[in-house]
Amino acid sequence: MSDLVCWKCGAPFGDIPLPLSRFAECKTCHAPLHVCRQCEFYDTGVAKHCREPVAEEVKDKARANFCDYLRPRPGAFQADDGLAAVKARSELESLFGMVPGTAPQSPTNADKAREELERLFKK
Repeated sequence: MSDLVCWKCGAPFGDIPLPLSRFAECKTCHAPLHVCRQCEFYDTGVAKHCREPVAEEVKDKARANFCDYLRPRPGAFQADDGLAAVKARSELESLFGMVPGTAPQSPTNADKAREELERLFKK
C-alpha cells in the first residue's frame, strides 16, 4: 500500500484503509479517492475510459462513485507539465496561419481605412 498515491496531487495514501470507502479523501488536497482516475481499470484509450467490461459507466471520472470494481493503482498521479497545452496552442496557431508563440497582429489604421473603402464600394 505504500506505493499508492493520490491521483490529483501525488501525496502518499499513508494510513487510509483499503478497500477505499466512497468517502475516502486525500489528506493533503482533500480530493476524493474512490474515483475512476484512481483505479487500475481507468484507461483513456478504451471506450468509456474503463477496461472493466461489466462496470457501469461513470460520467465524471474525478468524482467519488459507487463502483464495486475499483482497485487503487500505483502511479495514478500524472504530473501536468503543460506540454500538451503548449503543443495544442502551437498547432492551433499554425492552423490559422499565425507564427506559433506570437500574438495576433491588430490591423493598422491604413488597413482599417482600406477595409472601410472596400466595404463602401463593395469590392
